[in-house]
Amino acid sequence: MKKQMPDLTGPILKEARRILIEVYPPRITRCLKILSEEEIWWRPNRASNSVGNLILHLQGNVRQWIISGLGGQADRRVRDREFAETGPIPRRTLLSELRKTVKEAESVLSTLKSNDLVRMFSIQGYDVTGLQAVCHVAEHFAFHAGQIIYVTKLKQRKDLKFTRLPKQRNAAGK
Repeated sequence: MKKQMPDLTGPILKEARRILIEVYPPRITRCLKILSEEEIWWRPNRASNSVGNLILHLQGNVRQWIISGLGGQADRRVRDREFAETGPIPRRTLLSELRKTVKEAESVLSTLKSNDLVRMFSIQGYDVTGLQAVCHVAEHFAFHAGQIIYVTKLKQRKDLKFTRLPKQRNAAGK
């Protein structure tokens, strides 16, 4: 008798939602609030992206892979525009659009079932399972959030204290 694998749909989707809703958007928001409008659109060189570009890119990626790819909405992404933009798009607009995109993605993720994670989807020219799409977006979001955090630390010259080890949390009473 074969032992049946547990259904990991719930834990996988819970972790994806945690990453896309609870962990990185607040950190990105904090970075945008402490950077000047000029710093949001600063690029160290032509081969690099500004924080503003990265925000637009995250919105495009989440919208294309989750909202359109898994959620079935029309895909209107023009990826090259995300990187060509030189701003300034105001901070409040960037934040508002990012929040809206994350909220729409949360809505799609909350409706996914086990069969959606094993089903094949064609997204951005790739044939992927729903699980691959969810993992890609969570990983991609974390990667670019890290870049935004790095630029913010570079420009502000301070530790943003996003990471605390368990001993540090316990000492701080958190």
